[in-house]
Amino acid sequence: MGTRTRSPSVIVKGLIKNFGDTQALNGVNLEIAPGECIGILGPNGAGKTTLLSILTCQMGSFEGEVFVENLNVKKNSAEVKRRIGIVAQDDGLDPDLSVIENLILFAHYFNIPESVSAAKASEILRNVQLIDYADKPVDNLSGGMKRRLALARGLMNDPDILFLDEPTTGLDPQMRQWIWNYLQHLKSVGKTLILTTHYMEEAEMLCDRVAIMDHGQILDLGSPEDLIQRKIGAEVIEFQLEARDVGYYVARLKEAGCSFEVFNSCISVFLPAGANTKDVLSLVVAQRTTIRKAGLSDVFLRISGHDLGHRDIGGVHV
Repeated sequence: MGTRTRSPSVIVKGLIKNFGDTQALNGVNLEIAPGECIGILGPNGAGKTTLLSILTCQMGSFEGEVFVENLNVKKNSAEVKRRIGIVAQDDGLDPDLSVIENLILFAHYFNIPESVSAAKASEILRNVQLIDYADKPVDNLSGGMKRRLALARGLMNDPDILFLDEPTTGLDPQMRQWIWNYLQHLKSVGKTLILTTHYMEEAEMLCDRVAIMDHGQILDLGSPEDLIQRKIGAEVIEFQLEARDVGYYVARLKEAGCSFEVFNSCISVFLPAGANTKDVLSLVVAQRTTIRKAGLSDVFLRISGHDLGHRDIGGVHV
C-alpha cells in the first residue's frame, strides 16, 4: 500500500485585500506543508500582518481563496480557530490573574473543562519551565517569562498550526535561544509553524522556507540556503567609500561584470562559490573593506531594497 500524502496545512490562492484605496495584499499565492516552519519576512507595511490576520480568521473580507487544514476560512472560521494557536506580538496577558489562571481562562474559549485545563496548563508550564511560577501574578514575571507564558497559552488547545508574530522581539540573546530551541522541539513533534520576524538569524535557524514580502506580494520563496545561493552566492565583500567615489567604482565593477548593490556609500559585491576574491579586491580602494559569508539579510536587501531598520535605501541593483 502506498504512503498517503497529507494535504497542505495552508493554501492561499490569488489573495487580495484592500483598505479603501490602499492595496495591502496583491495576489498572494502560498502553500505550506504539514510540519513545515515557514517565515514571512518583509519591511513594515509589506502585508505580513494582513496575511496572518486572514489566515487566523481575524479578518473575513477579502478576495481569493484561503484554506487552513482543508477548511475554507470564510465558511469555517470557528473550526479553523479551534485548530490553530496564536502567539501575538503583544502578549495580552491578564495581570489580575496568576500564571496558571491565565491559561485556564484561555482554555474556556475552547470549551475545555477546568478539570482538564488545569492539568494541561500544569503540563505546559513544566514544558516552558514556568511551573514554579504557576500561582504567582503575571506582573512578577520578567519579559522573557511573559513571552514563554504567551507561547504556553497558544498551545493550550493543542493546535495543528502555531502562528507566531515576532516571537523573540525585545528578548535578550539567552531567552531568544531558549525560544528557538523550544520552537524546534514543537516542529519535531509535527507542529506547523508560521512566523513573522525581522531577525534574519532567526529565520535561517528555524525556517524550512522563507517568503519575502513587499508591497502586498511575495517577491520570492525558498529555503534560506536556496535563496542565498540564487540571489547572493557564497560571500559578500563590503566596500565603505567616500560618497564622491561611489560612481567611479560602480563603473569599474560594472565593467568587470560583478554582481553588486549600492547602499548610500557602501558597495556590497556578491561572489559565487569559487570566485576569485583578489580580482574583486583589486578593483576598489576603500576606507574599509569587509569580507563575510552571505546571509539572508543580503537576500532581503537585494530583493526588497530595504534595510533591516525598514528604511528605503534607494540602492543600485545590478
